Order: sequence, then structure tokens, then C-alpha cells
Amino acid sequence: MKTLNYLYGKPLSDGDFKSQPEDFRVEEILDIPFTGEGEHVCLQIVKKGENTAYVAKKLAEFAQLPPREVSYAGIKDRHGVCTQWFSVPVPIKKPLDFSALNSDSIFIVKQVRHNRKLKTGCHKGNRFAITLRNVTEPLDILSRINAVRQGVPNYFGEQRFGHDGHNLDMAQRLFDGEKIRDKKLRGLVLSAARSHLFNQVVSRRVAEHGLATTWHREIFLLNGSNAFFESDIDCELIERLLGNDILLSAPLVGKGEKGLLPQEREWLSSFSQWHNGLAEFGMKSERRALRLMPQEFKVSMTEQSSMVLEFSLPKGTFATAVLRELVNHRDASKK
Repeated sequence: MKTLNYLYGKPLSDGDFKSQPEDFRVEEILDIPFTGEGEHVCLQIVKKGENTAYVAKKLAEFAQLPPREVSYAGIKDRHGVCTQWFSVPVPIKKPLDFSALNSDSIFIVKQVRHNRKLKTGCHKGNRFAITLRNVTEPLDILSRINAVRQGVPNYFGEQRFGHDGHNLDMAQRLFDGEKIRDKKLRGLVLSAARSHLFNQVVSRRVAEHGLATTWHREIFLLNGSNAFFESDIDCELIERLLGNDILLSAPLVGKGEKGLLPQEREWLSSFSQWHNGLAEFGMKSERRALRLMPQEFKVSMTEQSSMVLEFSLPKGTFATAVLRELVNHRDASKK
């Protein structure tokens, strides 16, 4: 992400985050009315210093099930204190008290019966509380808050691309003809490649047009949906943009030319091998919102060189896309 363009210019301040697990708090927002009965136990769990797959494995062992039977709404960072939901199939006549798993790193907050399992992406979003430490220019961060509230480029975060961009290296080898037989791994690599191309298009648009200016013709995304449509800009669409009924978007490339504007096609021309490769592997052409709008944004100073940022984001978006417009952040967990 270091090479991507900034909407508000490169920040002046440096700062550390994830210095300790409590400095990165995430709470999954799940808007599901549980039935209170059924053959699935839904568990709200706080995990500290553990990854999502590890917690799912522990739940499976406790319920004497294969790990694939345990599902969850989304994957959360290992280096943090994260609250998220899991579901485990448990027969109605087999009561299990998962609180027996409570430890220093796993705590069961709530367990409730439901008539179906949780599916990936069923959550509404995430609430973040991020502590920045060793902040060098706090006034520069504070001066950017109001601008960031208006939105930032909706970049995919570094974690999508693997350690040191390893997933992108694998994508290049894949498109050069190397086989990846593991279907799940191949899917991750293809997703990383498509995310990288999305970031490149958004970065070019930020540099040349910003995020507020609309082109004469746009592909609009229906808010809260994957549906999109292409149209010339008009007075009605301007009002719909103002009301967030529709959103400006950028391409997640795949099969066919549908969902690409001429300017985007030109920007992608230097990535033709990857674009063609994604299509050949059956990736579907989709769109993603161009702008990311953090909600309920709050900031507080805890010490002279420390501050806490709190905000909510919709699912599938990255807190680091917000952070990078505020501060040159260093992930202290990687030291």
C-alpha cells in the first residue's frame, strides 16, 4: 500500500499501532435476530492474541467435530482483542457449555441457539478502537480527522496480499503457468491479484480526479448490494449520490468487458496478463465502492504522544485504509 496515492496528501506524523493486543480492538457488528432454538449454537467470543482459525479448531475439538463444521462471519486479526461470532452444529438434545473453554486468550461472552449456521460475510460491519503510540505530530493527525470523516480511498489492506506481498508473487507465478493445486489457496491468490488491480485503478483515479468529481459517465453501485449499472450523470443521479442510495465504484475485474469504463480499461492495459488470467480462471466481473466512509468517528488523546481512534466500517473493508490517511502507521506486532 506504500505506493498508492493519498487523497489528502502523505501524513506528516508517524505512529505505532498494535504495540500490545489491547491497542487494536475490533467488535463484529452482527445484525441477526437469533431464533433461540435450533441445531446450531452461535457463540460471541472475545479472542486475544489468537487467530480465527485457531479458535474455530478449539470449538471443533470441544464439540468433537471436524474443524470444517465450525463457521464464522469473518476473519479477525490475531494481534488484537477481537470480538466475533462463531456457530457450531450441536444436536438439540446434546447440551454443551462452551464456557469451559474460557482462558486468558478465549472468552465466551454469549451462546444462543439458532436454526441455521452463520455464513461468511453475514455480519454488517466492525467497530474499531485503535490506540496509536509514539505519535510524532498529533496536531497533524487531528487536522485530518474532519477530512477523513468525509471518506478515504477504499483500498484493500496489506493483509489481503500476504506477508511481504507473498500472495502477489504467487499470483504472478500462477499467471506464468505454474499450477496451484490447492483450490482454497488458489482462490486466495486470485482474490489478492484482483484486489491489487482494484487498488491500482483507485490510486490512479485519486491522483487524477480525487473522489468527489464524477465523470460524465459512471458505473454506479447500489448501496448495500453487489448490483451496478452504467449511466451518464444527471440531476437525479447526483441526488441519489448525495443520499448514498448509489455509490461511485471501481472494478473488480474478471470475465468479459461488462463493468469497465474506457478510462479504467486504459489504466488496466499495463496489467493485461493479470486481467486476462483472472478471466481465464473464471473470476466474475464485479464492482466495489470507490470511497470508504468511516462512521461514528471519535478521537481522544490519552497521553501527549498517544491517542485512540474509534470508528465503524462496513464488512469487507480495512481499517488500515483509514489509518494511512491520518498517520504513517507502523505495525508494532511485526517487530
